Amino acid sequence: MAKIFITGSADGLGHLAAKMLIELGHEVVLHARNAERRLEVIQKTPGAVSVLTGDLSNIEETKKLAHEINRIGTLDVVIHNAGVYQASAKEIFAVNTLAPYILTCLIQRPKRLIYLSSGMHLQGHSKLDNFNTDISRITYSDSKLHVLMLCMAVARKWKDVYANTIDPGWVPTKMGGRGASDDLQKGYETQVWLAVSNDEKAKVSGRYFFHQKERHHNPEADDVLLQERFLISCNKITGISFPQ
Repeated sequence: MAKIFITGSADGLGHLAAKMLIELGHEVVLHARNAERRLEVIQKTPGAVSVLTGDLSNIEETKKLAHEINRIGTLDVVIHNAGVYQASAKEIFAVNTLAPYILTCLIQRPKRLIYLSSGMHLQGHSKLDNFNTDISRITYSDSKLHVLMLCMAVARKWKDVYANTIDPGWVPTKMGGRGASDDLQKGYETQVWLAVSNDEKAKVSGRYFFHQKERHHNPEADDVLLQERFLISCNKITGISFPQ
C-alpha cells in the first residue's frame, strides 16, 4: 500500500486518478484550492485520508501546503496534477511552473514523482529571460515545457527517485471541454500506472509518457544548461533552492 499526494485532485484527471488509487487500497491525500472546494471533495471522496488546501497561484500558500504535507510523514508518491489553461499568464506561470518547483523542493523526497505536462509543450519555449522581466509572454505551452524541464532535472539529480512526465491527452474534463477527443480513462490510468505499478516499464525515470507509452518530447527539456538556468531562475523568484 502506497501513501500518495495528488495536487489539483478536487476534480478532473486528478480526482479520477485518486478514486482509482483509493479503490486499489492506497492511502490518498487530496488537494483542493480552498475550503469550499475541500468540503466538496470530502463529500464525493469518502475513502481519502485527508484533503489539504492551498492556492497554488500564491507562492506563500504553496509553501505552506508543502509544510502541511510533510507533517503527514514521508510519502511514496507525489503526483503534480494541478494546472490551469484558460487563465492569465501570471496565473499560468504561478500554478503550472512555480508550484511544481516549490513543492518538489520542499516536500520530503518520495519514491516516485509524476508531473503532468501536455502535448502542447512541443510548441513551447523555455523563455527563461522572461521569468524576471515579462511573465506576460509566457504561454501555457511554455509552462508545460517548464514542467518537463523540472522533471528531467529531478531525474538527473535524484537517482533514487522515479521521476516521469505525462501527456494525458486532450481529454473531456472541465479544462479540456466536452469536445475533447482523447481517451479520458487512459489519461488518468497512466498516472495510476506510474504511481504504483511494478511493471518494469513504469519503474524508469526521465521519460515522457502518453497512454503508458513513451513519446518524443521537446529536446529543450534535455538541455542540462537550460535545466540549471531554470532551477536558478525559480530559486530567485521563490527564495527556495533546489535540494541536491
